[in-house]
Amino acid sequence: MSEEGMNRLLAERACARLIYQYARFVDSGEAARIADLFTEDGVWTAADGRSMEGQDQIRSAFSARQALTRRLSRHVITNVLIDVHSDMEASGTAYLVNYRHDGTGDTVERPGPARHPKFVGDYHLEFRSVDGEWRIARLRFDLLFLRRSETPAAGVRA
Repeated sequence: MSEEGMNRLLAERACARLIYQYARFVDSGEAARIADLFTEDGVWTAADGRSMEGQDQIRSAFSARQALTRRLSRHVITNVLIDVHSDMEASGTAYLVNYRHDGTGDTVERPGPARHPKFVGDYHLEFRSVDGEWRIARLRFDLLFLRRSETPAAGVRA
């Protein structure tokens, strides 16, 4: 394999690892660390269009998520595809299947009930190499499927 091919492969792997680390941090109670995966001017955009700009805003928002100890979640990441555009820039997509259960009080029961995922969507990402380390420059989440309620509709048997 050529040096260029090897560098491309290493960049793809580094970017994919950022996506997996993101999921691990939020699911393991270390959500505030997600900010460290982003560039200083990184942007995180939710499905409703709201954005967090910069590591400080991202850290603040995910610190609030980290404090939500009654939530048990698993962000299942799949179909990761990274395109390296240069030594400094790459983009990618990944599917997210999210299982989530909110307990009562400060804790969550284990195992949490899960008849199906809470939501499914796509991550759209831009990556930038900063001082030789790949970071997420932009992340946008598009919501495709959403479980609205646990309660069956009137007249429908569960």
